[in-house]
Amino acid sequence: MKTAVITVASAARREHLERQRRVLADVAGDIVRVEAWLDESPPDGIRDAGTLTLHVPPGPSGLRVGDGRNHAAEVAVTAGAELLVFLDVDCLPGPDLLPAYRAAAAAHPDALLAGAVTYLASVQRPERAEDLPLLTRPHRARPALPAGRTRAATAAEYDLFWSLSFAVTPATWDRIGGFHPGYEGYGAEDTDLAWTARARDVELRWVGGADAYHQWHPVSSPPWQHLDDILRNGAAFHERWGVWPMGGWLDAFAAAGAIEHRGEDWVRVR
Repeated sequence: MKTAVITVASAARREHLERQRRVLADVAGDIVRVEAWLDESPPDGIRDAGTLTLHVPPGPSGLRVGDGRNHAAEVAVTAGAELLVFLDVDCLPGPDLLPAYRAAAAAHPDALLAGAVTYLASVQRPERAEDLPLLTRPHRARPALPAGRTRAATAAEYDLFWSLSFAVTPATWDRIGGFHPGYEGYGAEDTDLAWTARARDVELRWVGGADAYHQWHPVSSPPWQHLDDILRNGAAFHERWGVWPMGGWLDAFAAAGAIEHRGEDWVRVR
């Protein structure tokens, strides 16, 4: 099964991207490697030999993460990929990630496949795939199955989908339609993709053994630097689906007095 590994990247994550490239070289043989560069400037001097690189510059409101993945998927399919594996630039592939996704895709070609993600601590900077299994500690908010097992998600579990690590056949990707291009900057495109899959009767399936490892970077909770993105993308999601996503963050912003609920909308007040 000819496999493409797709990553969207930016200069701000260059160190993470380079580590991902090194670990991916440990675990991957004959793959199609596609990187979509999301900065305003093309990735001059950062290109990787043997990688298909494309430039998807920001839109008026920020980085086009979903659209970058859409364009990269088109390149991968044109190159003959039979399985599309999307791996966030912060994520390192475990040694069994690709075999687990391939086995799951062979058994469930019509499903949207999602593996578990471990968040690494700041002091954990693995450089080789063989170092990763001992660090496995999947995020507790999402299902983590034993290696070799898969399970169909419940309808409610579509809300748990992350685009940090997932896989899909080209036919199923086409059936979903990819990421909606209306989201720019941070937030909501993941949930929108999952809800679109659910609306089109595409099964979401949790995949044991397809472990990815998220490299540490500073974060804030709630993510104040993304407040405007969350309001804008949340409103776009509400227009499409009738509900607001990211409810926990919205409640936290409201509790801090930064936003308030007016009718069906969330509005910034300071």
